[in-house]
Amino acid sequence: MSNKKQELEYDLVRDFLLGKSGADRKLYDYLAPSLYPICLRYAPNKLESNDMFQDSMVRVFRRLQDFRFEGSLEGWCKRVCVNQCLDILRKKNLFKEESLKENHSEIPSPEVSGEEKMIHEQLIELLERLPHGYRTVFNMYVIEGYTHSEISEKLGITESTSKTQLFKARKQLQNWMKREG
Repeated sequence: MSNKKQELEYDLVRDFLLGKSGADRKLYDYLAPSLYPICLRYAPNKLESNDMFQDSMVRVFRRLQDFRFEGSLEGWCKRVCVNQCLDILRKKNLFKEESLKENHSEIPSPEVSGEEKMIHEQLIELLERLPHGYRTVFNMYVIEGYTHSEISEKLGITESTSKTQLFKARKQLQNWMKREG
């Protein structure tokens, strides 16, 4: 992490913890571009993603005094956000075997530009077609870097269910890409 980014993050946290005017808005503006897309990936729909994002920001603000600057603030906040999204999904019991099979949802694409936008939209379109359980395990394993053991623990499912969901997600994505490519 660059010294400028480190200094910026230190200043944002310090100002927020000291209660400086406008510090909460600056912190929000700094974190929103990296946290909101996480919520979009995990939520069953746009309304739910907005709720997840708001809850994640509240959790970040409440726990900010626990941040120890042992890595980037952004990385720490992403982990808090993922955990908050998973907590919400777990409370809704979306990880029971029945839910993992057929829970389809819609995820809007965040704004990007040019060629990246086209690729991103295609990927989001394919991911949003996956059943919710497939998509969640795929996000956690492929994008967030969790192990099957960690996914099992966080979602309250077996490791074999996690592996099966990932296998099925990858297979479905490959089939769609072959047909549409």
